[in-house]
Amino acid sequence: MKITDVRAVVVGNPWKNWVFVIVETDEGITGLGECTDYFSNPHLVRGIESIKPLVVGEDPANIEEIWQTIFHAYSDLNPRGYISHLISAIDIALWDIKGKVLGVPIYQLLGGPVRDHVPLYTHPGGGTLEEMVASAVEIKNQGFEATKTDPFSRQRSAGKGFRGADSVERLNARAIAEGVERMEALREALGPDYELMVDAHARFDVASAIAAANALEHVDLIWLEEPTHVENHEALRQIRENTNVPLCVGERHFTRWDYIPLLQQRLVDYIMPDVAWCGGISEQRRIAALAEPYFIRISPHDALGPVNIAAGFQVCMNTPNVYREECVSTWFPMFEKIITPMFDIRDGSIYPNDQPGLGIELIHDVVDEYLVDPNDLDKLTGRER
Repeated sequence: MKITDVRAVVVGNPWKNWVFVIVETDEGITGLGECTDYFSNPHLVRGIESIKPLVVGEDPANIEEIWQTIFHAYSDLNPRGYISHLISAIDIALWDIKGKVLGVPIYQLLGGPVRDHVPLYTHPGGGTLEEMVASAVEIKNQGFEATKTDPFSRQRSAGKGFRGADSVERLNARAIAEGVERMEALREALGPDYELMVDAHARFDVASAIAAANALEHVDLIWLEEPTHVENHEALRQIRENTNVPLCVGERHFTRWDYIPLLQQRLVDYIMPDVAWCGGISEQRRIAALAEPYFIRISPHDALGPVNIAAGFQVCMNTPNVYREECVSTWFPMFEKIITPMFDIRDGSIYPNDQPGLGIELIHDVVDEYLVDPNDLDKLTGRER
């Protein structure tokens, strides 16, 4: 079997565009991958086209060889980040092909399941405190046992969007108090045993992050996520040494090399590699294995499209040190339109469907209705919405 083509398919929706990647073979078996990003989709679409010469003509069974070939071919660009996004899409698609060829789910190829389902967490909606609480209660009623939110919106904390010097925000006392009020309301509405996480979206200065973490300690969080930006581990260490709130990072870390100092220096309690960004199924599994001897759990970042969820699920089924897999449950109705079968979700968990490969396929007749022209940069970046 040989790879005959690799192409990106951009699907528009009301929240963000999803970038899926199709790998075709000369035996008619195709693989499905994803490398959706929030702002870089035009570059990713071009990037998929640029790596085709490294992939077309190769045996899709040679997943590791293809992974290493792409990674080292772009070593002068630092293949962690942009390049690891591209690798992720190809890698996921190749695992999908291998599962289809052998007639088994991917998790069976990784060594078999260690659980019979994968627990999820999701996000409450709503703008006001009352709307957020109502949404969270509905999430609990649907069977989800954990939820995550950012109570410190940019509008409340900085009054400005993400611009230049404003990219590192200072939380004043009022912003912290409002954030605490929102989390206390969630705790009261959801009960003492419900699992709550806070996402800071990597945007605060160290002093603000410490102050916010300490103000939230009584809420009993599972974690505070990305309190500062990820480039400086010393900043993370300073926060670590000045708060008792567990910390989580990882969606902005790519490949196993980025995780080594986090694990060795025990800077966090959880990690959250994204299977569509970190290097695919192959790399997410390696990252999880690195974390296991440190007794650190992984909780895959999966706030993207359905292929991302499906690929992360396959890894989670096989991985001992899993906490939960992320999802955005309000997107499920859109997922139901474009994939088959829809995920088997019960009581806030995904259950395996025993279909080969990823276990899902795009419904191309429906997907065609939502296609975005790869040459339309405004639509690719979502600027029109």
